[in-house]
Amino acid sequence: MSALLQKPIDYLKGVGPNRAQLLKKELGLHTLQDLLYFFPHRYIDRSKYYTPGQLPQTTADVQVLGTITHIETVKQKRGSRLVATFSDGQHSMELVWFRGHQWIQKSLQRNTPYMAFGRLNWFGKKCSIPHPELELVEDHEKRKGNFQAVYHSTENLSKSGISQRVLRQIVAHLFDEIQNKVHEVLSDEMRNKYRLIEKNKALHAIHFPKSQEGLAQAQYRMKFEELFFVQLQLGLKKRHRKERLKGIPFPKIGSLFNTFFHDYLPFPLTEAQKRVIREIRTDLNSSAQMNRLLQGDVGSGKTIVAVLCMLMALDNTMQATLVAPTEILAQQHYSTIHALLEPLGIEVGLLTGSKTKKERAPLLEQLASGQLQILIGTHAVFEEPVTFHQLGLAIIDEQHRFGVAQRAKLWRKNSIPPNILVMTATPIPRTLAMTAYGDLDLSVIDELPPGRKPITTLHRFDSKRLAVFQFMREEISKGRQVYVVYPLIQESKALDYKDLMDGYESIVRDFPMPDYQVSIVHGKMNAKDKTYEMERFASGKTQIMVATTVIEVGVNVPNASIMIIESAERFGLSQLHQLRGRVGRGANKSYCILMTGSKLSQDAQTRIQTMVRTQDGFELAEVDLSLRGPGDVMGTQQSGVLPFLIADLKKDVDILKTVRHAVDELLQNDPELKGQTSANVKMALSLSQQGKSIWKYIG
Repeated sequence: MSALLQKPIDYLKGVGPNRAQLLKKELGLHTLQDLLYFFPHRYIDRSKYYTPGQLPQTTADVQVLGTITHIETVKQKRGSRLVATFSDGQHSMELVWFRGHQWIQKSLQRNTPYMAFGRLNWFGKKCSIPHPELELVEDHEKRKGNFQAVYHSTENLSKSGISQRVLRQIVAHLFDEIQNKVHEVLSDEMRNKYRLIEKNKALHAIHFPKSQEGLAQAQYRMKFEELFFVQLQLGLKKRHRKERLKGIPFPKIGSLFNTFFHDYLPFPLTEAQKRVIREIRTDLNSSAQMNRLLQGDVGSGKTIVAVLCMLMALDNTMQATLVAPTEILAQQHYSTIHALLEPLGIEVGLLTGSKTKKERAPLLEQLASGQLQILIGTHAVFEEPVTFHQLGLAIIDEQHRFGVAQRAKLWRKNSIPPNILVMTATPIPRTLAMTAYGDLDLSVIDELPPGRKPITTLHRFDSKRLAVFQFMREEISKGRQVYVVYPLIQESKALDYKDLMDGYESIVRDFPMPDYQVSIVHGKMNAKDKTYEMERFASGKTQIMVATTVIEVGVNVPNASIMIIESAERFGLSQLHQLRGRVGRGANKSYCILMTGSKLSQDAQTRIQTMVRTQDGFELAEVDLSLRGPGDVMGTQQSGVLPFLIADLKKDVDILKTVRHAVDELLQNDPELKGQTSANVKMALSLSQQGKSIWKYIG
């Protein structure tokens, strides 16, 4: 059967070479397999219809019952159009065709009841449907099932005569060809346990549903299968790493860890931090490589957890590295960690892209000899000349900013791959954590340190800017500091730079020297100038920091009490949340003010309202997922990891949980997939891993 499904669509009835080329180019449909899994994106309930006298004032697709009473050809500047009057006896509308007049006119029957389907087009009080699908009422009533599939299409396909009706006919020919003999990949036992209908029935019902209930059962079955193979691959990968991939064990907790913990820890750990450290300790005490994701909201204390993990490595004569996505964040980590560990006499180095060859040479030498115990850096750490004496632990901060290939380079920095801890302050929705990061062990710091005051978040329109400036003056008079952040969107760097400079000039006018000092930081500045401006703000020499999102992560100024985000509607929720986390780090009451224009889209309103309502990063992450979808939430470098054809992480959380349970149970009972009931699953899995998609060869 899989050989049949790999047959090119060119040879399928109703396709042919010309249509095949279009379907390949426009929809990426090359084989019968591709067509079989080209699932409809919505359905039309063909049991509902209007008459010409009841038409809704919309431009939606509707079904209209009526009779053709008159047909004429109307000349236009270019060519002509065929117009049919469609009536219910009292009211009428027009059915219009701009091409294929001759054969359409021949096929139309006057004074015979039709069901017309298409998009309403209103011109004043007159209504028409261009190029409707027409069906005799007697045929409509004979047809089984009222739900009709609608497939993704393109303008080129429509222009070439490949309408929705033609697509449905082609899919019908596909089912005639394969004759419902697609291989079942899930065992009878699993299907019975989870009440899954047969695969052949499910596939047919998805394309040609007869009822809402039948469609729901079919979609559940195929969503279950798609998520099942994603989870199975992740589960096998995780099991393989734990059982077969040798790691570097850290058996002892030595003097460095204990001395720091008892004598130099700057504040008591929260219960959540203690729990996470115990989880990491268990990993590091085993002979398997640690591969753990640490989630913690902004300000939850991930850095101190990272420091304690590094000390475990040093106590076991290993080196550690922490890699951050920006120079500002790397510099911030270096300053914090160097200050914390200086009393213990621990050598900490900093490696960033802006360091000259001359500055790097002694650092790389000390690193290779083992004299340098901890290296903090940016992408520069991944480069070839960077050699460790014995790298035992690699920590990656804000891991979603790094590509998979970049992270893999760290594995090659030691003969045995180092233990890996990836950290993020961007809360990941639980559905994404179960899929995109399902092969990682997960730790969550879900508790903020005591004493951190909640941040008051306010929404203000641009028209209230003078009142916001007055509030800034009041806070500055109390000795506080203010961030003013402008968006930076890659597609429009010139425009964003202009926005930033206009904003800077406006602030300098309203907050003149010598009473006020204003810093500015943006992407066009070199690293040294950025660092200089950041240090001026951090030391309190400037009261206002005007910046782009370069200060999103890694800036720690406890005295800053106001975060003003300009054009807040242009930011995603996770970015707004990150920026808000730059304030509220000291003892003072802090504020985040979201500035927007007066015209906001529905999504923008939802984001702003959610930010004002809650500071719970995980709740924000769930809203973000529902608004943007998994690809965008993951970020551009990660978006390719979720190639779902029918499952939807926004809606299918419950199915995913059930699938997780099914996979865990299968791997517990048959970890090598050698049992009779796992035979089909194993074959489908091995074939799917050769292809680009989960569905490749699963049929």
